[in-house]
Amino acid sequence: MAKLLLENNTIYHDLSDIEREITPLDIQLRHFDPGSALLFPDLPNQDMLADTQKREILELHNSLFEFLKQEGGFLWNDLLVLHPGSPNLHTLVTTYSRYHTHNAPEAYYVLAGEAIFGLIKPDGSQLQLLIEAQDYLHIPTEVEHWFSPSATLHFKAVRYFANVEGWIPQYTGTKLSDL
Repeated sequence: MAKLLLENNTIYHDLSDIEREITPLDIQLRHFDPGSALLFPDLPNQDMLADTQKREILELHNSLFEFLKQEGGFLWNDLLVLHPGSPNLHTLVTTYSRYHTHNAPEAYYVLAGEAIFGLIKPDGSQLQLLIEAQDYLHIPTEVEHWFSPSATLHFKAVRYFANVEGWIPQYTGTKLSDL
């Protein structure tokens, strides 16, 4: 379940407290547990996934969560798999770990592992949101944020796309606070 860290070092674990803090940003955070841990018991421990495994996971996910694509107006999705040996890990962290916006919504459903999103509220305060397995996060267009896998460097998530250009970061230059 997600956790939220505020600038004053308050940590929220309860979904209703987290929602209260992120509501001004129109961010959606939901928790869905369809029993995927039973369907894919080895998924958290697997670094590498074959293309056939990825397709099977996406097909099952889509059969359970087609409504997420429809709600968000997403055209397609893929499976992001990060681990310490990922060939694109450094590039991904370098690209997305600075404050930026997108011209399309950004959404994830976490299958395994965890990641951190930095967010800026309308009053300028910064938050850090840790999302974990079975969390769904939808960040609307133009919300200033950053993304990084957590220190474990393990993260498997379905990413949703509304258009090709939507995931290109538009850097804002905002400095990260020392939460």
